[in-house]
Amino acid sequence: MAGQLKEVRNRIKSVQSTQQITKAMKMVSAAKLRRAQDAIIQMRPYAQKLQEMLSNIVSNSEAGSGMSLAAERPVEKVLLIVITSDRGLAGAFNANIIKLAKATIVEKYADQNKKGNVTVWNIGKKGYENFIKGNYKADATFKDIFLNLTFENVQKAAKAAMKAFEEKEFDVVEIVYSQFKNAATQRFEVERYLPIPKVEKKAGAVKADFIYDPSKEQLIAELMPKILNTQLYKAVLDSNASEHGARMTAMDKASENANEMLRALKISYNRARQAAITTELTEIVSGAAALQG
Repeated sequence: MAGQLKEVRNRIKSVQSTQQITKAMKMVSAAKLRRAQDAIIQMRPYAQKLQEMLSNIVSNSEAGSGMSLAAERPVEKVLLIVITSDRGLAGAFNANIIKLAKATIVEKYADQNKKGNVTVWNIGKKGYENFIKGNYKADATFKDIFLNLTFENVQKAAKAAMKAFEEKEFDVVEIVYSQFKNAATQRFEVERYLPIPKVEKKAGAVKADFIYDPSKEQLIAELMPKILNTQLYKAVLDSNASEHGARMTAMDKASENANEMLRALKISYNRARQAAITTELTEIVSGAAALQG
């Protein structure tokens, strides 16, 4: 009986220690989430408007000088930029992104994958670890971006992707990431990066008429890379906020589960303790009765 009581006490101490860790991690993630959320909320309208403007220009322009990043060609070689986190303990956050990336390869690029023509650039260590174990063509060049998350570091990845596309190393580039909605909700997305997607023309829609100054070619050549840098940065900021939201929610749930376990263990401990006391009293009464007899 004494051994059982000691075991329950040890389990209670263990759960209490774990709960202290989960509560601390929740507080840290909440603080990081506020900063990450502010960053993406400020960036998103700007990035969306730039993307809309770029898509309209591409849709209403003829292929030519400065339009190499919008060139459509048969898809033989594919690049997926998969954005995960560096750390775990964020619920199913990383697993869902990796699952979506693998589903995209199977459903859209199965033929290219069989030929070994699907490459995965990982931003975030968790994605790289998973893809390298799965024998995918994984690249670790940009996996440590979250160690120093700045526009300049993300820009390096964007420029590398643009250069590879222009040199025909890849025919299509897609980003797999988590779009931040709120602390409890993330939406996992596959977004076309290159070639620059065109706006679908609706029947009866008026064609956008832009006045260019300086020339259209010069503006496109300057604008395209800058807008694409911004698009990738937005996706990274989205994933960063999503990660902290997912971790905060996961740690909150873990703390609640620890509370439930503690209640159950304390009930079990009290019952075992009462049984031990009852047994001891029974033994004392039996001993006293034996002496009197």
